[in-house]
Amino acid sequence: MCGIIGFTGSKPAKNIIIDGLEQLEYRGYDSAGLALLHEGKITVKKRTGKVAELRKLCEEDDNPATCGIGHTRWATHGGVTDANAHPHRCGQVVLIHNGIIENYKQLITEFGLGGKLISETDTEVVAALLDTFYEGDPVKAIKKTVNALSGAFALCIMFQDIPDTIFSIRNVSPLIATASSEGSVIASDLTAVIAFSKEYFVVPEYHILTLTRDGIDVRDMKGNEVKPEILSVNWDITSAKKGGYPFFMLKEIYEQPDAIRNTVAPRVSQGLPDFSTDGIDDEVLLSCKRVTVVACGTAMHAGMVGKHVIESKLRISVQVEIASEFRYKNPIIDKDTLTIVLSQSGETIDTLEALKLAKKNGSRVISIVNVKGSTIARESDYVLYTHAGPEIAVASTKAYTVQVSAMYLIACKMGMVKGILSEGEAKHFMTKLINAPNIIEDTLKMANDIKRIANHIKLAPNAFYIGRGLDYTMSLEAALKLKEISYVHAEAYAAGELKHGTIALITENVPVIALATQEDVYSKVISNIREVKARGAYVVLVSMDESVEDPAICDKHIRIPKLEPEFTAFATAVILQLIAYYTSEAKGLDVDKPRNLAKSVTVE
Repeated sequence: MCGIIGFTGSKPAKNIIIDGLEQLEYRGYDSAGLALLHEGKITVKKRTGKVAELRKLCEEDDNPATCGIGHTRWATHGGVTDANAHPHRCGQVVLIHNGIIENYKQLITEFGLGGKLISETDTEVVAALLDTFYEGDPVKAIKKTVNALSGAFALCIMFQDIPDTIFSIRNVSPLIATASSEGSVIASDLTAVIAFSKEYFVVPEYHILTLTRDGIDVRDMKGNEVKPEILSVNWDITSAKKGGYPFFMLKEIYEQPDAIRNTVAPRVSQGLPDFSTDGIDDEVLLSCKRVTVVACGTAMHAGMVGKHVIESKLRISVQVEIASEFRYKNPIIDKDTLTIVLSQSGETIDTLEALKLAKKNGSRVISIVNVKGSTIARESDYVLYTHAGPEIAVASTKAYTVQVSAMYLIACKMGMVKGILSEGEAKHFMTKLINAPNIIEDTLKMANDIKRIANHIKLAPNAFYIGRGLDYTMSLEAALKLKEISYVHAEAYAAGELKHGTIALITENVPVIALATQEDVYSKVISNIREVKARGAYVVLVSMDESVEDPAICDKHIRIPKLEPEFTAFATAVILQLIAYYTSEAKGLDVDKPRNLAKSVTVE
């Protein structure tokens, strides 16, 4: 969940490290720090707060070091203090760490490390253990240290007596690295290395990297040299900049049409879904008797939209599981189950562990991820990459809609290979999916009207979303968005459940965003809206009506284009994203970096 950057090369490292940390801010953090190695001396500077505070701290330091490591910390072990911030130094060793060391207390006792520690972190225990083992051979000390660790870790290490060199090793927690004419770079995320090279490699687990200004040496635990697979980035550094928008989230909302086009278009042949370039065999979709979708947060909500489409169109049972609960409930899954996992980063730890359990139980796995070469992608049997480009805002928008698009592709292809959808029906479905970007572009034209709605919601301590069928599924994601970036307590309810207790929470002027885009239950939702309106709610209605028969049932009406039921999701998603965005902006909050949240959750 934290950010890592390391550089050794021909240029002063200080500003390179700080600039890299700023590129990693979106991952979520509460403190930042760096360590520089120069002429046998290690200098450590760290501070709670933003990277900008670290930059101020380092302004007067003209350290010429060309080797350094930096870190943004999201607190797990120990509070948000300068002492708990990374890097951590012990004796001749300084290191940074992502992940959680589960046996750190046992290590303190077993190796008598208590006297060396000044922080409350598990990370400092690793530094103390490494210093204990270090007798001049860094690789030997690293091997002994990681063999003693339990848990997830990504480590970048410098030794005071080894000039211009960074060592690294990882287990589960992600790292990528690249070598360029300016030097060698290692980081937790592509955004920190893209300025140096468009080519990179994913650091293999339990391999020791030695980074010098001349290149990167990769060896397994037996000392054998390994040549990692080199991957290429298909976007440039400008994609990770705001481009004139006030926040990344708004930029990414507006990027959704192109993101969907880039994801869908390469998988259409003669008007039909085609996974041949993805290597997904028809037999995988043909032989499955049921589908289990595993994901977290927004990705799980995308999976729920996919469930709605697969079950309603194909009549195939789909179970959507919260990844963090999946492996602790003895899930019913076997060789007849197709498991679909969704993760923007491809590094979500709970989803990764759920994936491994699904495979252990005999299920084949298709992953839907946005990051090429990510751990989930490598662990899956098949990968359907989305092509959203970098998503910087913590609140996911374009990653969500491309995941929905991918689920629709799978639904259509599965219907074809199982003989449930005729070629004509499949072509009709795909025509509608191909048109989804146009639907979003039309919806975005309503942004100013939606912005006015946010001025009411920003004053409310609570808000409610209601809907039935697909609209209820969309409400779940909408409530999450509003909560995470505007801090307005929001809940989503199936509209028919209001009478079973929820309506007790409806008071004068409480915002209720009512979705009524599904024609088969439209009249029932309108009845539910009347119930909340009679109790004084401020109602925002989202529907396909040209006008509302009884204008008194809502305070604001947002009309989406006339669409087939399952394709209303694309228009509704954008409206609900904009409501959350403009509410947060109206409250003067940092939309891209909501408190306590991280972009990629890589610890349990």
